[in-house]
Amino acid sequence: MHRFFVLLACAMSQLASAGTIYKCVEGGRVSYGDRPCPGPGRVLAVPEAPPPDDALQERLERSRASLAQREKARLADAAAEQGQRERAQRAAVTDGRRCSKLRLQRQWAAEDLARQRSDTRESAREAARIKARRLADTAALECPG
Repeated sequence: MHRFFVLLACAMSQLASAGTIYKCVEGGRVSYGDRPCPGPGRVLAVPEAPPPDDALQERLERSRASLAQREKARLADAAAEQGQRERAQRAAVTDGRRCSKLRLQRQWAAEDLARQRSDTRESAREAARIKARRLADTAALECPG
């Protein structure tokens, strides 16, 4: 409702600053303008603009301040979300590197196990098997898929 009064006050101030308003009748059509009519018409009395309403002006300023505060909060939220997205992207890159490293270590352990000769001590072969299995388990746990 208060918006109506703001718009009315703006319209009235524009009318007051526009000067004289002419109501013209041409061919049965009514038009309004700021220039005298070529045919029949009359000058309309334009009321003086009302003095500014201090309470209305104060509400308008509070509304502007509230809007500015909300916009500032929205921008801060947007910046925080952008920061979270960037951190998530960096974490994904780091996870990808760690997974690649684990897969490579698992592959090397499997190659080491395959190279163990049959004449190698059983304890060394068992240690290589355990190492390969542990690296495979770690890679499966940290890097599913």
